[in-house]
Amino acid sequence: MVTLRLFTVLLVGLLLRSQFGTVQALHEQAILEAIGKELAIPGWDLNSTDFCSWHSISCSSSNSSMVERLNLSGFRLQGNVTLISELKGLKWLDLSNNNFKGSIPRAFGNLSELEFLDLSFNMFRNSIPGELGKLKNLRALNLSNNLLTGSIPDELEGMENLLYFQIFTNKLSGFIPMWIGNLTNLRVFAAYENEFSGDIPVNLGLHSELLLLNLHSNQLEGTIPESIFAMEKLEFLVLTNNKLTGTIPDSIVNCKGLSSIRIGNNKLIGGIPKGIGNISSLTYFEADNNTLSGEIVSGFAKCSNLTLLNLASNGFSGTIPPEFGELNNLQELIVPGNNLYGEIPTSVLRCKNLNKLDLSNNKFNGTIPGDICNTTKLQFLLLGQNSLKGEIPHEIGNCVKLLELQMGSNYLTGSIPSEIGHMKNLQISLNLSHNHLHGQLPKDLGKLDKLVSLDVSNNQLLGNIPLELKGMLSLIEVNFSSNQFTGPIPAFAPFEKSLNSSFLGNKGLCGEPLSSDCGYDFEHNGNHHRVSYRLILAVVGSGLAIFTAVTVVVLLYMMREKQEKTTMEDGNTTDETCSKPVIIAGNVFDENLKQAIDFDAVVKAVRKDTNKISTGTFSDVYRADMPSGMILYVKSLKSMDKTIVHHQSKMIRELEKLSKLCHDNLTRPIGFAIYEDVVLLLHQYYPNGTLAQFLHEFSQKPEYEPDWPTRLSIAIGVAEGLAFLHHVAIIHLDVSSGNVFLDSKFTPLVAEVEISRLLDPSRGTASISAVAGSFGYIPPEYAYTMQVTAPGNVYSYGVVLLEILTTRLPVDEAFGEGVDLVRWVHGASARGETPEQILDARLSTISFAWRKEMLATLKVALMCTDTIPAKRPRMKKVIEMLQEVTQS
Repeated sequence: MVTLRLFTVLLVGLLLRSQFGTVQALHEQAILEAIGKELAIPGWDLNSTDFCSWHSISCSSSNSSMVERLNLSGFRLQGNVTLISELKGLKWLDLSNNNFKGSIPRAFGNLSELEFLDLSFNMFRNSIPGELGKLKNLRALNLSNNLLTGSIPDELEGMENLLYFQIFTNKLSGFIPMWIGNLTNLRVFAAYENEFSGDIPVNLGLHSELLLLNLHSNQLEGTIPESIFAMEKLEFLVLTNNKLTGTIPDSIVNCKGLSSIRIGNNKLIGGIPKGIGNISSLTYFEADNNTLSGEIVSGFAKCSNLTLLNLASNGFSGTIPPEFGELNNLQELIVPGNNLYGEIPTSVLRCKNLNKLDLSNNKFNGTIPGDICNTTKLQFLLLGQNSLKGEIPHEIGNCVKLLELQMGSNYLTGSIPSEIGHMKNLQISLNLSHNHLHGQLPKDLGKLDKLVSLDVSNNQLLGNIPLELKGMLSLIEVNFSSNQFTGPIPAFAPFEKSLNSSFLGNKGLCGEPLSSDCGYDFEHNGNHHRVSYRLILAVVGSGLAIFTAVTVVVLLYMMREKQEKTTMEDGNTTDETCSKPVIIAGNVFDENLKQAIDFDAVVKAVRKDTNKISTGTFSDVYRADMPSGMILYVKSLKSMDKTIVHHQSKMIRELEKLSKLCHDNLTRPIGFAIYEDVVLLLHQYYPNGTLAQFLHEFSQKPEYEPDWPTRLSIAIGVAEGLAFLHHVAIIHLDVSSGNVFLDSKFTPLVAEVEISRLLDPSRGTASISAVAGSFGYIPPEYAYTMQVTAPGNVYSYGVVLLEILTTRLPVDEAFGEGVDLVRWVHGASARGETPEQILDARLSTISFAWRKEMLATLKVALMCTDTIPAKRPRMKKVIEMLQEVTQS
């Protein structure tokens, strides 16, 4: 009897539980259906009752009727997200990289099970709701890249389990609260690019093993607190662009795992801690634009991983330690604007990886050593504004990889060595101004066909300006002033477009753009009469002026007649004409295309959403049909990048340089237009679209015919384009298949190159508000360093290579939660899969030869996507390996 009762109780319990589970499932489905309709989520089958199988959703393993994870990242969604707060079992919510607006819902504070919340890269406004403080289980909170204002609410102190706290790139203000220092589990705190003021909390890092602290670009004051280094676990410290005072704490040297110290653009004083050599992992040290003093400590030589040392614009004195020659990984030594003296340190020239040496604006004396070019990778040599004397060594011609050479404002004598003409890669600038150089300009300078800027002003150079300089096809800026040049200025567009001040101070010079014209001899009846060229121009010009005036009057009369006729026909002008935007500036770099491009038609095209082709990290791409029949790709820079409009002349110079960048695998801007605060970049139209479209759209069509050789050729072309960019010291900001265009012959062309030059966050401590890269392509180290590097480009290229091999998207729900293409491929062996199972079977099963080439290419892709940047090959090596694949 007792057994029967017990059985009855259990049966009733099971029935009730089953009934409850059914009710709960129906409740969850109703909520999800409402969310799907409100946000128009693509791919959700609202007619299916198995919502756990919908993409972006994961249900609890213990309760299949409860949604545990919701990942809607990157769908460009918009709408009201408050309904999501009804999914009470959520542990993981990712709404990042969408177009959500308004306030962050306070109801999110009711998701008591939540452990991960990412609302970054949206347009949420107003303050952070204090209700989020009720999320006691939250381990990661990311509210970055929104439009949030106000202060950090004290209610968030309740998130005691928080590991990752990211609120960067907003408009938050006020003090950083002390309670953040009491979060015992905190590992990452990133609040950069806000408007925080006051001191950094003195207890920050005192109670938690802080790994990353990034507070750059705020208005923080006070000293760097010792507490940051108390646990000795810190790996990344970024405090640039604040108002910090005091000294660099000596306790910083106890953090042996610290790889990046960036404290530039503050008001720090004192010297560098002598024990800096104890930080064995140190890779980046940037302390530029402070008031630091004393000698540069030799301890840096013990940091064998040191890649960049930037101490520019401080008050350092003494010499550069000779021990620096032991830094085999040093790539950039940047120390301009100090009081350093002595001879150029020859020991540093032994650093085999040295890429940039900037000693400018110091007190270095002595001569330029003959072995200045012993380091084969040197691309930037900046020695200007010192007290160097003697002659420029002829061995300077061995610096064959130099992109920029600055030697102005010294006491150099002798003639300019013709060997400078051997530096065929010289591109950015050659500055020899304000010295005591004499003799004639070498004709071999004309071989520098990539050089953009040439300055030899304020010397004692004489003779004619050689006609051979017309071989400098990329030249934009020149300065020959204050020398002893004579004769006519060669008829050369860069000279004629220059200001006359670029040629003044040479009494014997004549011709454009100077007002002193050269004379010409005419023979008449056996006698030579000198006739002023200016007189001839005056006569001809007067005739032209009269003819032009008459023509203008006639044309104006005809236009008026036509306008009056049109007005009578139409009655009035349309509103569209009234609202026509005013074009501030615009130019087409190719003379042959100027007649074919209509700026009004370009602007009109980008104002219609139907013309939008794609959306990228930094720009939207539109199709623009010209009245001439020409089709253009037009890139409209996003609002986050429009600050370049305020540096219009610099932007135009950069675009002009890029328009002359010649490589078969790079797109080049053919023009630009600016209206209001919008920057439009004009490009050639490519009929086969992007590599992303080719792989993920065209290849899915029934008529697609597998073609591995074409894919391999595309892979090599992309690699060659990137290798060329790295060769000329340009780091791409957004390598992805969506930024590779295919021409009519499927030749790949890497796009978005101009964005890399217009923003250029890789120089110094500059940063950008947008994440540099597209989701799925961003190298893992970028999350900590925020540094755009060549190895990072290699990683992104490796992702593109995996796309080509697998025909899979870089981010796909099919891989599993939190797994991208790279992790999926690298984890194949752990899943018991062979390399062949990774490849696109439509290609690998065609022939043994194709499969063999694909497997060899897969090895290259795996090397490129290594998690350790130092282990990734250079792009030049990637090309060699892929070419071996084709040859074998």
